[in-house]
Amino acid sequence: MQVVFTKKEPPLWLLDMWREIDDKTFGKGFDCFAEDAVCNLGIADWKGRETIRANLKAFIDTGFTALHHVTEYWDAGSLKVFRGVVDMTPDDRASATVHPTMTHFFYMDERDETKVKRWVGAVGPVAFG
Repeated sequence: MQVVFTKKEPPLWLLDMWREIDDKTFGKGFDCFAEDAVCNLGIADWKGRETIRANLKAFIDTGFTALHHVTEYWDAGSLKVFRGVVDMTPDDRASATVHPTMTHFFYMDERDETKVKRWVGAVGPVAFG
């Protein structure tokens, strides 16, 4: 099976999700996930939309503010690819802001193509050493 990607403007559902992380609100922006969605970010293996929402909130609440920037968005129908940079500003102003790159794959739900069924992503590196 051949997959053809088309570079597009990022969709509202994706921008809403990032904005909810950046604003630390974690509300309706996460409704883009199917109820039984799976998220694999680094070593994370979160199952279910509410678990994804809760774990991302807990991660952001560890002492920093994020600001996501879209660099590229590619659409292949059932598979979407996002690439960007996130500014991670620690609450402790003595620590420097870091700007790791991100790559995320969103596999859409076969039953409802408006919902993300699986999110696989990587952010970093944040630091070496």
